[in-house]
Parts: sequence; structure tokens; C-alpha cells
Amino acid sequence: MNFYSKDTKSAFDAKVEAQRIAYAPVAFQACRVLRTEGILEAVQKSGAAGITLAEVVAKCSLPRYGVKVLLEAGLGIGLFCLNENRYTLTKLGYFMLRDPMTRINMDVVHDVFYRGFFHLDEAVREGRPAGLKSLGDWPTLYEGLSSFPPEVRESWLAWDHYYSDQAFPAALPIIFADPPKRLLDVGGNTGKFAVQCAKHNPAVHVTIADLDKQLVLARANIQQHGLEGRIDFHAVNLLDENAALPTGHDAIWMSQFLDCFSEQQIVSILRRAAAAMSPDSTLYILELLWDRQPNETAAFCLQQTSLYFTCLANGNSQMYHSSDLLNCIKEAGLVVIEERDQVGLYHTLIKCRRA
Repeated sequence: MNFYSKDTKSAFDAKVEAQRIAYAPVAFQACRVLRTEGILEAVQKSGAAGITLAEVVAKCSLPRYGVKVLLEAGLGIGLFCLNENRYTLTKLGYFMLRDPMTRINMDVVHDVFYRGFFHLDEAVREGRPAGLKSLGDWPTLYEGLSSFPPEVRESWLAWDHYYSDQAFPAALPIIFADPPKRLLDVGGNTGKFAVQCAKHNPAVHVTIADLDKQLVLARANIQQHGLEGRIDFHAVNLLDENAALPTGHDAIWMSQFLDCFSEQQIVSILRRAAAAMSPDSTLYILELLWDRQPNETAAFCLQQTSLYFTCLANGNSQMYHSSDLLNCIKEAGLVVIEERDQVGLYHTLIKCRRA
């Protein structure tokens, strides 16, 4: 679906939007503080009757001045209506307070992205994650993930898992329609998908292939579920072009993984996957592709997420257009035998075999 073929805004609407973008970082922090300090909650609980400034001050721990400027900022943002000096919550205010996706996206932007994006210009010019220094001294974010402060790691994992959690239940019946006996989960992260596979099919044996430091998180998760005998681990740094993937698997799974690499790196990884496959093996790629989204807002979120990769994660990857990824698959010597969009609403599942 092409959302971008025409400029539909009037000149006035475009100028209004420009001002909202100019003040977007200020509005973002105002919304976050209104949420975390309980002001949105207080206004929502007042219902249709609304609540006065003095009543909000009595319900939170901020001084009157702070509450006043936040409430007035919220009016301009569109979180509140004001009638006869009483504030009521708008639909936007409700979703800012209650919508899980909004909460998760805001938390990761604040805890992980925000400070680093001051260095976006450096990242774009130099092709490296220049903003990562706001979090720590690592070549890529993934090598530092296990060392993040707990609250920062929790925000990142909640964001990463929120979208995959919607897709995994939809993908499992597809993968296990012809049940693999051995499955290789490449870039298995915390082992969440491996656990779901093991629970979905008691006969499958899963191998998680990931960075050694990342496998620390996966091992702990597997142990918690008592699945040590059915899930094992293969430490590998796939940025090393000589690092092979283990053979002997009926299915290979890559979920929200290839977007962590440049197109050249994707081709290299997929070639190594093809080398590890038998003629009967199947490669499943689950990705969020911005041109396959059901609406413009979903595409917008993915396009902005690309800049997270640019500035913080690795400096050279993105959320891809489907044609870019399909070209990489072809160049790697694989053939697509099936594509399914809107798996779990937002994902595309691509099924491949060796050419």
C-alpha cells in the first residue's frame, strides 16, 4: 500500500505540523511526566465532572507551579479539555495513559533512545552508532545489552518482545504444520521463541545461536522453564563472515533478526544459512517490513525505528522495505516459496528453501 503518493496537507496544516515537530521533544517529556507523576491518572479518575488545578495538586507530590505548567502543556498537546476551570481527559490523553503500545514505545524512547539521538547527525555522516556512547562503550548495542542497567534493559526487552509476542502464536502453527525435529533459532535473544517452540511441540529440539553474552540471558530463561534437555546453545558472532552456522536442522528461524544488519551482512548471513541447510530444510524469516503495514501509523513507527539502528544499535541497518530483503534472499542463493503478511498483525513471514 502506497501512503506517500500525494501531499494531502494544506499549507496551513503543514505549517501547524511543522511547529508540533519542532516542539516534539518537549511535548514528549511533558507527556511522560504527566503520566509518571500521576496527573493523567488523576484527571482520568475525575471522569466527566473533571478536576481543578488545586484538586490535582492535592493528589500528587508536585508543587502547584509544576502541576500548572504541565496541565497547560497538556492542553496544547491535546491530552485535556478545560471547561469552567475543570480538566477532563481526551481520547488522546486516555491512550497516552492506558495504551500498552504507547507506554512501551515511550519508555524505550526515553530510557534507551533519547540522549543518544543528539548524535544522529554524526551517525548518519560516519555510518556508526554515534549515539551508543550515551549508554556505554560497545561496538554495537547488542554486545552491551546484557550490561544495561536493569530499568534500561527492561524497557528495551519490553519493546522488543511486545511486537514479537503478537506474532509468535500466529507463526507457530505455520512452522509446525510439517513438524521439524530440530530447529535452529538464529539470534534467539532471551530464548523466548525457543521456549514457546518447546512447549508447542514436545518432540522438537531447539538450538539457539547468538552472541555469547546474549546467551547468558537465554540460558537463565531456559533454566527457569526447566527445558535444559531440549534447548541447547551455539555461540556465534555473525558479523564474522567466517563464522558458520551449525548443520543438521530441519528448520532455521530468524525473527526480527535480519533488520539488525546491513544488506551486505544480510546476504552473508543468509549464504551461511543456506550452507547449513539440506535440500529439505526450510528457512523462516519473520520481519517487520514498513511497506507491508496495514496502516500509515504502523509504517511511520518502523521508519522512525530505522533511525534507532542508525544512531544506537549498529550504524548500518534498518527496518527494511520488502524489496530490499527479497533481493538479499535471492542474492544469497535462496528461493522464496511463501510469503504471509499481517502475521500477528504487523509481521511478514517469508518461507525459503535453497535454490
